[in-house]
Amino acid sequence: MTTPADTTRAAIALGANLGDRSYSIRAALDRLGSTPGVRLVAVSSAHETAALTLAGGDADQPAFLNACAIVQTTLAPGALLGELLAIERALGRTRRSGERWAPRVIDLDLLLYGGTVIDEPGLVVPHPRMHERLFVLEPLAEVAPDAVHPALGRTVRELLGRLRTTKTPTPGGLREPAPNE
Repeated sequence: MTTPADTTRAAIALGANLGDRSYSIRAALDRLGSTPGVRLVAVSSAHETAALTLAGGDADQPAFLNACAIVQTTLAPGALLGELLAIERALGRTRRSGERWAPRVIDLDLLLYGGTVIDEPGLVVPHPRMHERLFVLEPLAEVAPDAVHPALGRTVRELLGRLRTTKTPTPGGLREPAPNE
């Protein structure tokens, strides 16, 4: 299959640790796939991981379910990020200032946008901590192992090799959302 010259391949991380996590991720993928200018190319399996918390934070947060998606898009990076934030809001996420590692019904992060490096207020690509996070690299390696981190010059496979642990994908698939959801 050919890719039109005016599209860019982007990587998106999905995570949820509140409510029906599988449903939230599947619903986010469905909305993402129906966004004009966005075509889903690949989706990883779901991975369950412990929640990251700050010292003094809520250490009893529920575990996260994480996945990654590869999309082909005609949207500019800022417009794609805007669509991700709109999907989060539609699924019930409210962002609050200073709520960096709080529990969430859904979290969508723009990890990579082609080979582009962007550092603007509100938009940093590649994601500044993706290379430090197994819960990002493990699912991303399933769908884009040879994608290159444009700032570090290393593939996802290489970055994961440095961080690999014994964590394994969560068994089972993601629940399909109801038609009206």
